[in-house]
Amino acid sequence: MPHQINKRALSWIPPERIEENALAQIRNLSALPFLAGHMAVMPDVHWGRGAPIGSVIPTDGAVVPAAVGVDIGCGMLAVRTTLTRDDLPANLRPLRLAIERAVPMGKGAAHERPPAAAASRIPELEALAADRQPGFAHLIGNWKQQLGTLGGGNHFIEVVADERERVWAFLHSGSRGAGQRI
Repeated sequence: MPHQINKRALSWIPPERIEENALAQIRNLSALPFLAGHMAVMPDVHWGRGAPIGSVIPTDGAVVPAAVGVDIGCGMLAVRTTLTRDDLPANLRPLRLAIERAVPMGKGAAHERPPAAAASRIPELEALAADRQPGFAHLIGNWKQQLGTLGGGNHFIEVVADERERVWAFLHSGSRGAGQRI
């Protein structure tokens, strides 16, 4: 159930858990005359340049670049599994370590090449990029090494249980620098 910050801002985290400078941004943005409906504040909200990261700001007849920010191309996905909380082991550390091994956290010494499944798609992705946006691959120079990684910053994978004890895999993946460059 969302919390009401004001008449035009709903939060999926208790407002008292939001840092004050992010709350100030929420109050300012929710007062915009072209806000369409209400502003939505996600659980990962925190201060950003111009607009809080983790907010959704629907507009009518306007674009707020700071609200799009560097999250262009980020994605979120929640998938309900067939598991229940009782199916999970008491110690989730081995599961976390297995996820970390399977999904690299970006380019680095431990990840100089994309995973095989991702690498097999490179020719297809290069052709798509060339057809749709010439020069885009050059804009994101190391995209091949980043393919198949989670991203950094506030990107995450979680295994969570809902109020009915059903287990979900929840993912927030990154734009891998494309958003910031755009």
